[in-house]
Amino acid sequence: MAWKRWGLQGATAASSAALILGVSTLLSVVAGARSEQQLEQEIGRSLSEAAFQMSEKLDADMWARSKQIRVLAKIDAVRDWAIAQKMVDELKATDPTLAWVGVTNTTGTIVASSGGILLGADASSRPVYQNGIKGHFVGDVHEAVMLAKLLPNPTGEPMKFVDVSTPLKDDSGTTVGVLAAHFSWAWAREVQQVLFRPMRDRRGLESFIVSTDGTVLLGPEGSLGRALPIASVAASKANGTGWATELWPDDQTYVTGYAHGVGHSDYPGLGWSVLIRQPVEAAYASAVALRHEIMLWGLGFATVFSVVAWFAAGWIARPLRAIANAANRLRHGEPGVEIPAVGGAAEVVNLSGSLRALIASLTDTKQALAQMEDAAYQDRLTGLPNRRFFEQYAASLMQRPGTHPFTLLYIDLDGFKPVNDTMGHQAGDAVLRQVAARLASCLRGEDVVARLGGDEFVIVLSASPGKADPAQEDIAQRLISAVNEPVLVAGKVARVGCSIGIATWPQDGVTLMHLLEEADRALYAAKSAGRNCAVNAFGK
Repeated sequence: MAWKRWGLQGATAASSAALILGVSTLLSVVAGARSEQQLEQEIGRSLSEAAFQMSEKLDADMWARSKQIRVLAKIDAVRDWAIAQKMVDELKATDPTLAWVGVTNTTGTIVASSGGILLGADASSRPVYQNGIKGHFVGDVHEAVMLAKLLPNPTGEPMKFVDVSTPLKDDSGTTVGVLAAHFSWAWAREVQQVLFRPMRDRRGLESFIVSTDGTVLLGPEGSLGRALPIASVAASKANGTGWATELWPDDQTYVTGYAHGVGHSDYPGLGWSVLIRQPVEAAYASAVALRHEIMLWGLGFATVFSVVAWFAAGWIARPLRAIANAANRLRHGEPGVEIPAVGGAAEVVNLSGSLRALIASLTDTKQALAQMEDAAYQDRLTGLPNRRFFEQYAASLMQRPGTHPFTLLYIDLDGFKPVNDTMGHQAGDAVLRQVAARLASCLRGEDVVARLGGDEFVIVLSASPGKADPAQEDIAQRLISAVNEPVLVAGKVARVGCSIGIATWPQDGVTLMHLLEEADRALYAAKSAGRNCAVNAFGK
């Protein structure tokens, strides 16, 4: 009856291999699909946040340049043609982003210019003069005309400028000329490089700055000056920030984060849209690798156990039946079942132990996937909940039966940028971690603090049934006092403060977006009131 012995061995080997491969394939498909979905959402959100940060930085820098020209126009020396030349040369020497700065009289003749370039030339036909003589003017990106062949251009690429000009007035308020400046558009690429530095490990990242008419102002080679007919450009104008997975004109699919510039402070902005994209194959690379790894592990285990079963099946039928029975119960999801630790021949003992190790390994993998899901809701730097957790938590509060108001405290650190600039980003990260711990220590057990990104935090104060409403102002003052305490970083003392905008649901906004907008307005009111204070939206 040798054929029966060989048939049992073959059937046992094939069954063992099929079991392991089946479990591994199922786990690979489920884990890969789940990972791809999570990665798409996380990468989309991170690209959207990066686009927003770049848009905010561009608007903030343009606001600073606009304000700089306004302030300089009020200096008496600029209106004195005899010494204006010295002033514009000094200004050009101290600001590397300035390509050219000059002064014209009321007829448009250039009476002072950096480096003496275009001195005496007629600029009356140029928009920087025509608009500047009428009032303060900030112009969109354009190619150089009069200065194209006069300024050094080591790259050989067409020079692009952003114009800022403002009228010069004497003590009686009469316009006597125009102070005009051309800022080099290369500054925008420097902003891009700085913001991309923390994401340099991501493959295929590219950014675009798009004008209001859909033309690319800054982007990869070959895209400048071309229209960008994709949905994300229109979505940025309609929604402000967000992300999408879409087909681009190069017939490639990208995960695209977008943000629309809305200005900064009293500067209304030029309506630029910022898009940051990553190819889907690069975005999903880790999920695909995880799927392949699970499949390879499953294939390896299947090979090992089929060989063991082949040699053991002929004379260890009883322990194999016990093992097969346990494996079948596991396959059907019966809880509390383990592969039995049987005795007998060494091959059977090894098979039993190896199967137990396999199930433990697969369980560990499942737990690791659960930990990956938890990490999606946590800010990696501070350990606080992140924006995604905050949005879902706030939405759950709004959906509770009955009306239970809650309050948002929108927090932005004051003086954090100088810490980063003077002490370095590692010191800045250490300050953020200490600030996060201090904020959490000031709250009650039912309150939640989350980091939105950068140096922005949000706190949710919940009113529990049967308990008094939280004292918003008292908590805000405790938070400000805690943040103002000095921070010791690598033997040096860093100091930051914070401004807080307060808004309460539902009186200040019935949707989370509206509530955040009201809290943001209150925050900027706190900034305008001198910083390091809290301002309440008061139900407006």
